[in-house]
Amino acid sequence: MRKKLSRGLLPLFAPLVLTPLATPVNTGSSMPLPNADQLQKRITNLKLLKFNQVSYNLYAHMKLQDEGLRFEVFDKALTGYYNMKRNGEVADKPYITIVDFTKSSNTKRLWVVDVEKKELLFNTYVSHGRNSGQEFAESFSNDNESFMSSIGFYVTENTYYGKHGLSLKLEGLDKGFNTNAKDRCIVMHGAEYATEEFIEQAGRLGRSLGCPAIPMEEHEDIIKVVQGGTAMYVHAAYDQYTSQYLDHMTAMAELVNENKKDLPPLNQG
Repeated sequence: MRKKLSRGLLPLFAPLVLTPLATPVNTGSSMPLPNADQLQKRITNLKLLKFNQVSYNLYAHMKLQDEGLRFEVFDKALTGYYNMKRNGEVADKPYITIVDFTKSSNTKRLWVVDVEKKELLFNTYVSHGRNSGQEFAESFSNDNESFMSSIGFYVTENTYYGKHGLSLKLEGLDKGFNTNAKDRCIVMHGAEYATEEFIEQAGRLGRSLGCPAIPMEEHEDIIKVVQGGTAMYVHAAYDQYTSQYLDHMTAMAELVNENKKDLPPLNQG
């Protein structure tokens, strides 16, 4: 699976890897050499730029803008995905579930992408917690009985059958933001209130007790695909949010590791 992933991303990634880190413009004595901190900052900025280029190429290839997913959100989700892979926190499944709570609940604000095949698999509605807001999710919590949504990076676990039918357990990875997800029984499940019919009647999508609830007619298909150790990112306009999984340097290192064995050799002539 790892080899397939590397080959799938190779056309998007190879031109960037083969680009030199820096090309001096003037090597004369009048040009001061950067100190160690300046050089490290330049290298960091260049790697960030390269990762964003790879991310945007993938985003454009899948035409995610046409499906309402903003590049800023996709880029963060992809960064987290590669950080999670680097840490060995996800299985060898190239799926990322992305939720954007900056969007109205009346819009389809959940996407599942296949990074290996460079395909959008699902795009549908998803509910937020009843105490997070009305049409828009504006407040978030990691506390028990808050009945709010929690944001950040998750890894999917196993499934079970509960009062909502097939449901998917989620493990929150961002300390202080979603790590109480399991204690709060925050799971992905289907709901009759997560439908266009409910929007037509109420003027907004129905709300959960904090779970990302999705339409009943789609929930089994989605859950069966993303179960068992795949990445999930829940985005929101929340200034206090920080995450170790948004480290572009680590993401770039993992991306290089995924692809270097399949890159063509450099011309030694």
